Amino acid sequence: MEVITAHTNADFDTLASMIAAKKLYPKARLVFSGSLERGLKEAINRLKLPYKFDRIRDIKLDEVDRLILVDVRQAGRLGPFDKIIGKPGLDIRIYDHHPSTPEDLHGSVEEIRPYGSSTTVLTHVLKDKGIKLSPEEATILMAGIYEDTGSLTFPTTTEKDFEAASFLLKSGGDLTIVSELLKKELTPEEVNLLNEFLKSETAYTIGGVEIIIAEGYLEKYAGDISILAHKMRDIEGMGSLFLLVDSEDRVHLISRSKNPAVDAGRIARALGGGGHPTAASATLKGVTLIEAKEKLLDAIRKNIVPKKTAEDIMSFPAIIIPAETPLRDVVELMRRYNINAAPVVRDSSVAGVITRQVVDKAVYHGLGGAAAGDYMTTEFGSVTTDTSLDEIREKVIGHGQRLLPVLKGKKIAGVITRTDLLKLLQEELRETSRGAPGQRAKNLSKLMKEELPAWVMDLLKDAGAVAEELGFKAYAVGGFVRDLLLRRENLDIDIVIEGGDGIVFAGEFAKKRSLRVRPHHRFRTAVLIFPDGFKVDVATARLEYYEKPAALPTVERSSLKLDLYRRDFIINTLAVALNPKRFGELIDFFGAQKDIKEKTIRVLHNLSFVEDPTRGLRAARFAEKFDFKISKHTLNLIKNFVKLDIFRQLSGARLLDELKNILGEDTAVKSIKRLHELGLLKLIHKSITWDLGRELFFERTKEVLAWHRLLYTKDTVEDWLVLFLSLTDPLTEEELKELSKRLTISGRKRVTVIEARAEGLKALGRLSSGLVKKNSDLYGLLEPLPIEIILYLLARAEKETVKKALSAYTTKLKFTETSLKGRDLKKLGVPEGPVMGEILRQLFKKRLDGEIKSREEEEEFVRGFIKPNGRKTRGREGKKEG
Repeated sequence: MEVITAHTNADFDTLASMIAAKKLYPKARLVFSGSLERGLKEAINRLKLPYKFDRIRDIKLDEVDRLILVDVRQAGRLGPFDKIIGKPGLDIRIYDHHPSTPEDLHGSVEEIRPYGSSTTVLTHVLKDKGIKLSPEEATILMAGIYEDTGSLTFPTTTEKDFEAASFLLKSGGDLTIVSELLKKELTPEEVNLLNEFLKSETAYTIGGVEIIIAEGYLEKYAGDISILAHKMRDIEGMGSLFLLVDSEDRVHLISRSKNPAVDAGRIARALGGGGHPTAASATLKGVTLIEAKEKLLDAIRKNIVPKKTAEDIMSFPAIIIPAETPLRDVVELMRRYNINAAPVVRDSSVAGVITRQVVDKAVYHGLGGAAAGDYMTTEFGSVTTDTSLDEIREKVIGHGQRLLPVLKGKKIAGVITRTDLLKLLQEELRETSRGAPGQRAKNLSKLMKEELPAWVMDLLKDAGAVAEELGFKAYAVGGFVRDLLLRRENLDIDIVIEGGDGIVFAGEFAKKRSLRVRPHHRFRTAVLIFPDGFKVDVATARLEYYEKPAALPTVERSSLKLDLYRRDFIINTLAVALNPKRFGELIDFFGAQKDIKEKTIRVLHNLSFVEDPTRGLRAARFAEKFDFKISKHTLNLIKNFVKLDIFRQLSGARLLDELKNILGEDTAVKSIKRLHELGLLKLIHKSITWDLGRELFFERTKEVLAWHRLLYTKDTVEDWLVLFLSLTDPLTEEELKELSKRLTISGRKRVTVIEARAEGLKALGRLSSGLVKKNSDLYGLLEPLPIEIILYLLARAEKETVKKALSAYTTKLKFTETSLKGRDLKKLGVPEGPVMGEILRQLFKKRLDGEIKSREEEEEFVRGFIKPNGRKTRGREGKKEG
């Protein structure tokens, strides 16, 4: 005898799969292994399907020689049919879509595919075999797919589900009937049970994830109870829901989960049931409701994927203090790293914890020479890297421990502080306010695919793959990620390597891609140089501290979190994971998304501008570039550091770099105006002023540069240099030289440009006087000047005649050439030497002044310049030379 059956908690997917299997095995008997939902009975009666469904009691199990299983492959979910599993000669055939488990049965035929429903699996089998369906059959199969995929909206829905639905529609499936079949009205008994569930629901936080458990009693269980799970989830917006129904001598479990960390199917299987990650069920026999609840909680704890563990939130590497360290040195270490507590180590093991409060008091009492080990707290708790957040909260908050060492084996891997937990709580509250507790971290893969060129996506994925091979973690960080969220083009890619060496990573990546690498060993950074000149910066996750204000930082290896903490503003502290399993995951330790949403520039700590004064310039630049506001507190910090006059200690090269960045922005005018308002402009040089006149002059300079770019000449112009001349226009010659020296402006051309300003201004004065009449004189006046000076003068000129003269030189005169060259003059009989040079100069001058316009006229001039015997004669200028 052939039998088609399924699991005991039949639903529309089960019914549809059984009917589809009947098309493959026409002689097989359809048998439900458990009770039928009311909705299924109504569907069978309404559609008048030409199939008989036998009761399990009418089947002689010992006569079954072929068992066709649909939507199930665990013996424990087959009801009475589990008794014949293992029977000699029994042929088992399986059609299922659930994830594999160790308890899975195996058969002579296995069609196991990861689709949204088992009906989809069988529909594709029927389609491939060319088996036709009646409209009624197509409709019930459509109902099976729609129920299990939430009308093709659940995350488990696949492309194959859509294809199957399309095939069923073409076969006559009626969506109106499907909608009516799946529309379930509650009975009075079910309404009472729903009310019981709502009153009894209890929230548990397990592994950092919120779980809801509700309980109810039902005199006689019906399979329709699953509808109550959907109703509750819709009403309450729950991420993970577990319903326990006490009925007769057993407790039924129905679970629904939208949270990837909570696999409903895995938890149900631990209790003898099964299902999908998003929907599952189980039946616990011979237990009370209380016992069932305890078993459920235990299964959840064992099978849940913790949202975060100690390793996810710890700060690392830990700043440790050897037990023998004098307390006066401990004070300095804590000040340098800005920490308030640290683990004390003796013989490579954590021996205790010491706090800043204790150290300060001890030093105050004259104990600066005492060892840290003498005053550390030796009664302390610790955790391992995989410890759940629940246990961490209990140790830090419940036991009042300020700092919690995190161990990996016997070695210290990091530390967790109260601040770490507070930030985590803030993140959870932010998620809750969005109505999304327990959701997966935000992933930018889709946005990256939309906004980035395909070659950049390949580059980032390759970087993640290389990091994975090396056992490192790779992240794209900073402005690249910020601009991705702002949907602004920015291919300035910075990669940070955590848990490894950035130089090692860069070397391996370069080897795979045949790139050049430029390492910087002092800072553990490298630059990847592509064949077309494109560059990617690679850095080792590092911690910086400043020995004194405005100094270059001292660098030590660190974690991603501490690396991001050293950034200038919160909006620049974002990172995107690149390793394959987490590719695209957004990391936001400090609330950068909030600041971007609120369009605010905010520093991470109060000494930010003291440590790096260029951040003041950057604040103005970012505020105008993104149309953001500078937070009130950050403005106050800028005003305070302006009073300290720390700019004088800042290296000129760093100041020049930031100035170049400002001058290179489209919003340079607004940024400079903001620098003036903040009192920062005068710190660059006291004589730089800014008013309406200066602003208009700067705007004209930008317009001149834009005009020149459209000429597409052969000249290479450093735009920032022209704008720098415009900005420093009020400075005297000596002041400009002094500032240039302060900024360490280098490069032969740049120095020449700065030094040529005085000659340029003299030339402008002469042009303004009207004494320059001929083009040849204009050329002689301007030709010695760099193009940057010419453009600066064009923006500075006030008279139209002067502007026209400068424009004529830039567009035409500068590129004037004679048709005849030296070799042409030789052919005309001109000997090499001074005579030839003089003729070429005369030809060029007459070309400039328009006295000669063609090659023929040039040749005529040369012939008139030479006597019949080849000696030079009087030229047209009347000057006689022998």
